[in-house]
Amino acid sequence: LDRSESGKTFDVSNPATGEVIATLPDFGRVEAGRAISAAYAAQKGWAKKTGKERAAVLRNLYDLMVANADDLAAVLTMEMGKPLAEAKGEILYGAAYVEWFAEETKRVYGDTIPGHQPDKRIIVVKQPVGVVAAITPWNFPNAMLARKFAPAIAAGCSLVSKPASET
Repeated sequence: LDRSESGKTFDVSNPATGEVIATLPDFGRVEAGRAISAAYAAQKGWAKKTGKERAAVLRNLYDLMVANADDLAAVLTMEMGKPLAEAKGEILYGAAYVEWFAEETKRVYGDTIPGHQPDKRIIVVKQPVGVVAAITPWNFPNAMLARKFAPAIAAGCSLVSKPASET
């Protein structure tokens, strides 16, 4: 989406200089509904992917985050004023979540539990729950988003994110 239904926008300013670095559409209820609908539609196909396929997507994202850590850190610094070294640390911290869940995706095991009768077993199957909503705090915007979306994506869910407006 490149504009909000209302036509409203908001500026993203560098807190160190006051310079406007971006003007973005100010999304509201209508756009949130569209995002949820799109996530719901995408989730059905995503849930059908194997753990190995989902792991490959997450691993690719991890590789991209690490390869572009300096640029991502610079953007994070401009958006929220975090010192550059700390911003790079956060990018790599977030990437570590992505890497972790890329590996965990391959190990989404079920369980077999003895039943109430000798010839019965209870089978536990782990399945995607659907669309996940993630509301993230301002202080670690990259790492906390990664901490929420990586397990959701690994499990076969889709996600709609609402970052903190202070970020």
